[in-house]
Amino acid sequence: MTIPLETHLTIGGLIFPHMDQCDFTGPFEALARVPNSTFLTIWKNKEPVRDLFGMLLLADTTLDEAPQLDVLLVPGGYGQEDLMHDEAVLSFLRKQAANAKYVFSVCTGALLCGGAGLLEGKRATTHWTAMETLPYFGAIPSDERVVIDGKFVSAGGVTSGIDGSLVLASLLRGDTVAQELQLYMAYDPEPPFQAGSPKSAPQNVLRAVTERAGPITAKRLETARAYQTARANKALAQA
Repeated sequence: MTIPLETHLTIGGLIFPHMDQCDFTGPFEALARVPNSTFLTIWKNKEPVRDLFGMLLLADTTLDEAPQLDVLLVPGGYGQEDLMHDEAVLSFLRKQAANAKYVFSVCTGALLCGGAGLLEGKRATTHWTAMETLPYFGAIPSDERVVIDGKFVSAGGVTSGIDGSLVLASLLRGDTVAQELQLYMAYDPEPPFQAGSPKSAPQNVLRAVTERAGPITAKRLETARAYQTARANKALAQA
């Protein structure tokens, strides 16, 4: 059921150092245009944040200042790994998720949600290089481009966030609004190569990208396994 147009929506997106800006700016294109809504850009402070390749982003709202959001956008990128034990960020995600209408993760933002304990028993997707980490957070992995499980909406790698944001716009305001946003954005992809997923990419391309992502993939797996161990130990202690 969509939300009546007269109901104002507060949408907020997290930013952080070494994120992948497209995980944020792609969805922003659609979500900032959702009728009768306000979009907040959120971080610990209002100092400039550099993404993975140096683009500067600026928060207008701090974690402490943020009101209860109707929609929480959680992007990913290499900097996600640095936040997996950051209790200020994780507690913010938990607090917002408790009463948000939707939590929307893009790429490895799903792992941040996992670190906050939000993926237990949920179907979810993430970037293909990080898919095997999801079960360690209690999630049920899916290789769909966009996955909806209750209030949790997850999109796969990077550009999937555009798809997910349009799906979310449809959930919030209906299909017609989402289609109008898609048309305004001229989102009608015609990729120049059939190399956008592990299933379609040539083997040499897949091998090269997998090897390039090897160090961060190993680090993410190590963090995910540590989360699972800590969760198991906590359950034993409470038994």
